[in-house]
Amino acid sequence: MSPHPSPLSSPLAAPLSTLHSRSSVIAELRAAGCVFAEDEAELLLSTARTADELAAMVERRVIGLPLEHVVGWAEFYGRRVTVDPGVFVPRRRTEFLVGQAVGLGRRAADRTGRSPVVVDLCCGSGAVGTVLADALGRVELYAADIEPAAVRCARRNVTPTGGEVYEGDLFDALPTGLRGRIDVLVANVPYVPTEEVGLLPPEAREYEPLVALDGGADGLDVLRRVTATAPEWLAPGGHLLVETSERQAQQAVEAFTHNGLLPRVTGSEELYATVIIGTRPAQGHAIAGPS
Repeated sequence: MSPHPSPLSSPLAAPLSTLHSRSSVIAELRAAGCVFAEDEAELLLSTARTADELAAMVERRVIGLPLEHVVGWAEFYGRRVTVDPGVFVPRRRTEFLVGQAVGLGRRAADRTGRSPVVVDLCCGSGAVGTVLADALGRVELYAADIEPAAVRCARRNVTPTGGEVYEGDLFDALPTGLRGRIDVLVANVPYVPTEEVGLLPPEAREYEPLVALDGGADGLDVLRRVTATAPEWLAPGGHLLVETSERQAQQAVEAFTHNGLLPRVTGSEELYATVIIGTRPAQGHAIAGPS
């Protein structure tokens, strides 16, 4: 959805971090076009346990694998999240969406007096759901993705928090008992227009699943599908949060409104993030259906 962020943070202490090793790794990474070669070298040196492992990691990075796939994790919202090869890498900009969801989850818990029901749809590695579970403390968490590799990875992150992960297409993957119960529904849908996928950095277009990037002709196909069905699954007063681009926001808002959700657009200039929050009207307020 967006170019990969700067390298993951990591302790600098490393048994292999001799001057010769560091300088040679930096040189290889720089020659391969890695913009943050020095930082990436420190991370690889601190992660590798042997010289052979270091050489293999450098080789994988040099041929273009995302750094997160090479080391096996991503730093996200202050937490290390497992990221397997072939799985969408969580972007730093999505931390803004998480912050919004945390606030809404806490308010839901205060309002209802129970653990909030949270769903991480299009979950990828499960990074969003995992962080929400940590931040909220008590939560009923579910996650889902259509990609088998993502589901396997998400289970490694989400299951230790007590959450459950399902495989399937959007809401079809979820237990039917969740209908009308979800307090916070986070759907980090793909929103890159089809014709722009080829303009993404090679790390994304070559090593991440197309289904996690391609949002259709105008980038909003999956978002429209989610907003069309979300009101059936949200609890009264529940919220749907979706990340999009600033230029797509107005069209996205129209999709929310068309399906009876009360939209609010918010964003972060620092993270270059735009998030739309749609609220299902509380009981006593009619939900407008599609015309």
